[in-house]
Amino acid sequence: MGLFRKKEAVSQAVPTHIAIVMDGNGRWARKRGLPRKAGHKVGAEAFRTIANYAKTIGLKYLTVYAFSTENWKRADEEVHAIMQLLEQYLREAIADMDKNRVRFCFFGDLTQLSPALQEEARIAAQRSKRYEGVQVNFCLNYGGRVEIVRAAQRFARDCVEGKCAPEALTQEGFSDLLYSSGVPDPELVIRPGGELRTSNFLLWQSAYAEYYFTDVLWPDFGPKELDKAIAAYNARNRRFGGAK
Repeated sequence: MGLFRKKEAVSQAVPTHIAIVMDGNGRWARKRGLPRKAGHKVGAEAFRTIANYAKTIGLKYLTVYAFSTENWKRADEEVHAIMQLLEQYLREAIADMDKNRVRFCFFGDLTQLSPALQEEARIAAQRSKRYEGVQVNFCLNYGGRVEIVRAAQRFARDCVEGKCAPEALTQEGFSDLLYSSGVPDPELVIRPGGELRTSNFLLWQSAYAEYYFTDVLWPDFGPKELDKAIAAYNARNRRFGGAK
């Protein structure tokens, strides 16, 4: 069986780009008396289901917060389990790539990941470039503040080298210096798990995104929950600072 299974598509307008903070794996496991790594394993399956559903409903971009720059503070055993799951997922995705035809992209500093995981990510991104349809952006070793500082440093170096002038910088030009260069900003950011914070996720890109918070823990977040989030998004009046 492949990574992606067929499902019915929702009969409502779908945003071009949805971003998700995949939160609640540890609490899901704790409620069941299981180790945290068990929650991450079920959470990985939840991602497979949502990625499949995103493809069938016509979503163009799905960005997921897989591992943050702050997640290194967790216990070594948990970090190791997460990295193993990521490697396993990418190996399976590469094996099924021609069938699923999903593009892969990675946001974050991958140099701190294991050589094996870096190679899996490189292969997945390179081989999937030719596919059309949904693009899944994995945020690995990613932090919004680090991303912004990195972009500012890149622009500062260009100024020092005489390639541009400080006053030439525009919002569009700054966006091109981010990991997400070429990807439209998310219209909808979803945070399962009951927490009401952004957690350093897509700080620049989500300036005008609609946020949807839910108490549902990530391992229990399925297509019906995504439908609810999209319905809530469609019910909102997006004014971008303008009048009603």
